[in-house]
Amino acid sequence: MPTSPQWLRPRLLFVLLLFGAASAARAQQTPATIRLLPEDAQRSKNGNQHNFYFLPPGVTGENYQNAGFFGQKLRPYLAGNNEALTNLNHYRRQKTLFLIDRLVAVGALGVYGQQVFEKDKFPQYTSNLQIAAGSVFVASLLATIFINQNTNQHLQRAVESYNAGKSHGTLWHRLQPAGVGVGSTLQGQPTLALRWELR
Repeated sequence: MPTSPQWLRPRLLFVLLLFGAASAARAQQTPATIRLLPEDAQRSKNGNQHNFYFLPPGVTGENYQNAGFFGQKLRPYLAGNNEALTNLNHYRRQKTLFLIDRLVAVGALGVYGQQVFEKDKFPQYTSNLQIAAGSVFVASLLATIFINQNTNQHLQRAVESYNAGKSHGTLWHRLQPAGVGVGSTLQGQPTLALRWELR
């Protein structure tokens, strides 16, 4: 019964150890990602504008945390990732514009109503001030559509940028070969061939 050549055993052992060490390093360096509540992760343009809920890095289960109105509770986890922080800042800007827009709409409605029910006068509905207040209110409603169009996506992109940065920073990602194959030495002996690319 033929036995395997002596030169093959140490190489097979080396390959097994190499892949075992890489698997162990990968298991230890599994990136801790931020996970959004599934419904929040699926929000689309012009979707619901209520707060997002998330699981912090390394936390499992169903104990989702509120990200806050401006996403401020996510900020400590995103520190150090400029792309994620930029997207979170865009989200905060949109939510600030949303608040200002709501205040303008409520103020315009209040001015209109105050003119309708002014004391000691018959109710009026079309004074110049009421027309101006009504116009501001309608403009505010239209502005809301544009303000809310991409708001959700900014927070989703912030989380995606954070998670992508974590996955690209792992030890396995840096050590992972770009190609694996079989080569031969000058003596014609088969060897494992690994190829890396500079990134």
